[in-house]
Amino acid sequence: MPPVIARDDRRHHAQREEIQRRTPGPPRRAMPSVIAAGQPDRGNPPYIGWHRLCSSGGAKTNLGCLAMSRVMITVAPTGAFPTKEHNPAVPMTPREIADDVVACWTAGAAIAHLHMRDENGRGTMDKARFAETVARIRDRCDIVLNLTTSGDLDATDETRMAHIIELKPELASYDAGTMNWGHSTLFVNHPRFLETLGRTMVENGIRPEIEVFDAGMYYNAAYYMKQGVIKAPGYFQFVLGAPGGTAATVENLVYLKSLLPPDAVWSAFGIGASHLPILFATIALGGHVRVGMEDNVFYAKGRLATSNAEFVERAVRLVHEANQDVATPSDARTILNLH
Repeated sequence: MPPVIARDDRRHHAQREEIQRRTPGPPRRAMPSVIAAGQPDRGNPPYIGWHRLCSSGGAKTNLGCLAMSRVMITVAPTGAFPTKEHNPAVPMTPREIADDVVACWTAGAAIAHLHMRDENGRGTMDKARFAETVARIRDRCDIVLNLTTSGDLDATDETRMAHIIELKPELASYDAGTMNWGHSTLFVNHPRFLETLGRTMVENGIRPEIEVFDAGMYYNAAYYMKQGVIKAPGYFQFVLGAPGGTAATVENLVYLKSLLPPDAVWSAFGIGASHLPILFATIALGGHVRVGMEDNVFYAKGRLATSNAEFVERAVRLVHEANQDVATPSDARTILNLH
């Protein structure tokens, strides 16, 4: 893996505190719980059940406790489709994307999911653009990088993998099946490609972020784990609200979560207007979250987001309101076993 500039945690936390002072939320507080005969449990933090589990020795490992008690925020700043016509703040060039990612890292993001754009603003798998953007980010911060393998619907199997073989990011996307896309075309992930991509990731020390657009994709991933194509336990990203995929409802999120083995790590997001309901529900269900203009260019109804960092700042506040901690990049590497 290319060298990563380690973050000075004291400086980083000071930057986060400055962000929170500038956009304050209500104070965090612990609500009393009742454990027997109406008596509050004063010995452990009562507001999140897993804190009690960890402190009592019921959890299997400290890693399991960390995964449950700290929320990883992924930012997806660009995607393959939103343009500056949709929102002038969408970053498009390697310099813009890198600057945006560093701002999101300062705000509290632990992971950045990266797509590239060509000179005309279209999605591209251009290896040189990935390399420039990655270098600019690594020079300035230690955020975990997750590179897409599906940034251009016309890309070949080879060009979808060339950049990750060369750059060896810690994470890369693994879209676990084929689907109708936008009711107008196909998003093709042939079984032959998924087997090759999985083995390529294993050979290059890259952990798959398994993107699940419907339940069938989860079962595809489970099959490839059983075959040893990708390693278990999985890191799953539930993608809800894509036209042609599973609708973004809380009921669907709960169902997809119910499919997972207990040692899986999972995250979720909703596209467009469904972004906030899925964000709220994911935090409540103990998952990790993703925000950013790849998925949604509006901060609120009728109001465009001013930056991707604005989405991250809101996610930080919501995680704190749920009496949980925001994971640092170092925490994310521990949770995902990237060390």
